[in-house]
Amino acid sequence: QARLVESGGGPVQAGGSLRLSCAVSGDNDRTFSMGWFRQVPGKEREGVATILAGGSSRYADSVKGRFTISKDSRWNALYLQMNSLKPEDTAMYYCAANTRRTLFRLLAEDYDSWGQGTQVTVSS
Repeated sequence: QARLVESGGGPVQAGGSLRLSCAVSGDNDRTFSMGWFRQVPGKEREGVATILAGGSSRYADSVKGRFTISKDSRWNALYLQMNSLKPEDTAMYYCAANTRRTLFRLLAEDYDSWGQGTQVTVSS
């Protein structure tokens, strides 16, 4: 199973940018897709963006036009460029890998490997 480690979170003012990174190690040859999710206390984990091996991507409506997901040529690194950040983007952000389902969705249930998360705090 792959091991995922996120980095790049932190405090930022509204309108600012952050770039999250996810380093992937271990067995990732069967990865079908990877994604970024976020969660605030008391709420369910929300899908932010997902990407396939060929580069096709999907985004939550709330981040379209502001966030960009990307990856390296192999499943060794995943990125999330976040621009025009808003206070409502404040959350713990998680990197996740899907190795079991050939589904291209932003649903946490499809993903079987998770990182520990990196906190993003956007102040107004």
